[in-house]
Amino acid sequence: MAAHVALVAFLYVILTVARAPAIWGIGRRNDGSNPWASLEPRISANLSNQFEWPLLFYVACLILLQAQPIPLAVGLAWIFVGGRIFHSLIQVLTRNVRLRGIVFTINFIAVLGLWAIIVAGYWHGPAA
Repeated sequence: MAAHVALVAFLYVILTVARAPAIWGIGRRNDGSNPWASLEPRISANLSNQFEWPLLFYVACLILLQAQPIPLAVGLAWIFVGGRIFHSLIQVLTRNVRLRGIVFTINFIAVLGLWAIIVAGYWHGPAA
């Protein structure tokens, strides 16, 4: 979860940098235009995405953290975080919607896997 928070914080930083020419005039081109104008909407959209499906990731992690999660759950959590990083890079730096969809599907399945572990009870739940 901390790795995902770091990703979100980084996205806020680059969004601030991308908006700086328009908001503060810092980094404007000689003609007054914003050199980041084409990236700013994609960064903003990606940042919004970090508060949608990841919400279910956080809830699953909090449930699993009530006890010692099995290694499969930890692996799925890392797949999710790695996938979110890759998804962000694709969304911000390319327009490859097909690849972004594939990476999102991997993230989606990783979170569903976490929830399957919870629902099936294959974790070391809290002691009675």
